[in-house]
Amino acid sequence: MIRLERVNKRFGDLHVLQDVSLNVAKGEVLCVVGPSGSGKSTMLRCMNHLETIDSGTIYFDEVPVYQSLKNGKPRVDNDWTVEAMRAKIGMVFQSFNLFSHLSVIDNITVAPIHVRGISSSDAICIAETLLDKVGLLAKANAYPHELSGGQQQRVAIARALAMQPEVILFDEVTSALDPELVGEVLRVMRTLADEGMTMVVVTHEMGFAREVSDRIVFMADGRIVEEGQPAAFFAAPQQARTRDFLRSLWERNRQLGGAVGL
Repeated sequence: MIRLERVNKRFGDLHVLQDVSLNVAKGEVLCVVGPSGSGKSTMLRCMNHLETIDSGTIYFDEVPVYQSLKNGKPRVDNDWTVEAMRAKIGMVFQSFNLFSHLSVIDNITVAPIHVRGISSSDAICIAETLLDKVGLLAKANAYPHELSGGQQQRVAIARALAMQPEVILFDEVTSALDPELVGEVLRVMRTLADEGMTMVVVTHEMGFAREVSDRIVFMADGRIVEEGQPAAFFAAPQQARTRDFLRSLWERNRQLGGAVGL
């Protein structure tokens, strides 16, 4: 579904992504873990062209997108093509990014109506179905400030789904939530995984990664250090850097009395 081939990204002198290559299969739930500053979120933003890459190629369904080399010459997609591609790749952010002046249902319908050209009645029908799916149909006419953080994040997921994407990228979507609200968001994500949605999830929720993902990628210092199936990744990591990371999580979890959810 998505393939990164030797992708590099710099912010000034900081080399954030260093020759990153990655495949995401259709229907796969891929969890990306690693320490802060390892390049996880930047990689997601490059997949959706919220950040432009400096070199390398990103493919969607094996077609190079955004920018690439053609016959040895740089090729850059126009704005219309980029926006059309973004419509296929939904993204849910750490901050909810809801429009504060719009009701819940208007937050969900605005993009399908104005970007996809769906009729208002059809968009409302889709929005109500999705709100029911995330357990918030009763909040359709509420405004973001009237919702808890977990509820706002579930609205953000419904909003991403309303565009009928082929892939959804989740960028630390529970890290801004109070601990008691994390579970309600993860339950929605588990449902999407069970339904076969292709998902790339940057997360610190190791329990979720172990239970739901098909594959885990560990990043550090702008590189993919290790990847594998959850059971092997947690039981027998191959790289010393991965072992150090997991050891630090186990120790933190022990100190917090199991609150981290490993």
